[in-house]
Amino acid sequence: MKRSKHCHRGFTLLEILIALSLTAMLLSMLTAGVYGVVRDWDNNAEGLERTLDQSTALLQLERALQGAFPHSVRNLDTLGREVYFDGRSDELAWVSTVSPQRNPGLTAWRLVTVDDEGVYLQLAPALSDHPGQRLLDAEPVLLISGYQAEFSYLFEDLEFERRWRDEWDGALLQSLPMAVHIRLTRIDSRADDSGDVIDVIAPILSTQHRTIQPTQGTLQ
Repeated sequence: MKRSKHCHRGFTLLEILIALSLTAMLLSMLTAGVYGVVRDWDNNAEGLERTLDQSTALLQLERALQGAFPHSVRNLDTLGREVYFDGRSDELAWVSTVSPQRNPGLTAWRLVTVDDEGVYLQLAPALSDHPGQRLLDAEPVLLISGYQAEFSYLFEDLEFERRWRDEWDGALLQSLPMAVHIRLTRIDSRADDSGDVIDVIAPILSTQHRTIQPTQGTLQ
């Protein structure tokens, strides 16, 4: 029998090398694409987790301010009773019925901004004495990273007009404010970027306790 004119032959070495090179190129492109998808997923997941942590912290702060209690402490110089609520423009300390650890009893809270870091929280039990020193000795915890806090306080003047003030001295005013406004601004934000500002307004539910008689400590 005569051999067929069209003989079957295998791939040459050059063709095999070209095929392997194309396969390696496709695999590297596929790997890069999968890596990019996984990286974006991780970044989005981390961003969502940070947002959820921040939202949880803000909700906890709002609850703690709503549960602010006109805790009275005795002034050792005058022997009178004074309301513990130390509100300034850059830090705030108060006593609340809300405890993040769900501990029984009253809890003293303190919020303060540390430059280039964020808002720190300190907690201490509110006993019958002044809780200020226990708060200062408590371990600070970074509550909201990358933000600085500014506080203002709502009150009603003698003409029954509601106004905001930058400070609230409970020992002097013998009362709690009607509400607390917390403005959080990103530390690295531009002055005209309103998207980096978070406003929290927490009404204080126990504002019916407007005054405390200094000598008796009874609520009105």
